[in-house]
Amino acid sequence: MMRATVSWSSRGAPDRAGAGSNDASVSIKCLIDIMSAAAVRPAKSHREDRREALVRAAFNQIAERGFEGLRTREVAAEVGLNIATLHYYFPTKEALIRGVIAHAMQRFRTTLAPHGASADPLRRHLRAVRTLLRDEPQVGAVMGELALRSARDPSLAQIMRETYDGWHRTLRGLLKRAARDELLAPELNSDDVAALIMATLTSMTLPTVGSSQRVDQAFRQLERVLRPPLPASA
Repeated sequence: MMRATVSWSSRGAPDRAGAGSNDASVSIKCLIDIMSAAAVRPAKSHREDRREALVRAAFNQIAERGFEGLRTREVAAEVGLNIATLHYYFPTKEALIRGVIAHAMQRFRTTLAPHGASADPLRRHLRAVRTLLRDEPQVGAVMGELALRSARDPSLAQIMRETYDGWHRTLRGLLKRAARDELLAPELNSDDVAALIMATLTSMTLPTVGSSQRVDQAFRQLERVLRPPLPASA
């Protein structure tokens, strides 16, 4: 594309001296860039909307029917697409599952307070997870279903392992911060405690845990374990 370099004076005529030509050139280029971005953005947004709709449809199927009940043709039909279009966004079922897990983990990420927003982000995170599992049981149902399936599906096991590794790093960071702020017993090992928290929270997504009363009891016990040490008496 050729770049326009004509400069215009305040009277609307070409500036023969060429003063300000660089400014005009930049302005025209910026206008072209803005128009181009405006033309591209709706298409990109449409693609993202379709992708998210497919992920939500798959997420809902797993929540309602379990992993075995996931049918990609039905997922596509629910969004008003054909199977070929679904494969354009998700070439394999594994890719679609990755999208579902990312969607579920995004819900868990909402339980993390922005940096500096809470004096005790670890306990705030645990309580927010409890609220999430109570208010959005589909999230726990999907993660529990995928965790069970991963025990006999190597490709899914790899995806879940990557997901849990990221979660472990996040928890470890919260634990180390809590220890620095003297909100956690300093002798606790952050790696071990992060694994304990993950095991506890993961078990709460399994149907064997049962009632919400048991879940509440488990959370209370976990908070007791993580309770900061009492100050030494004088």
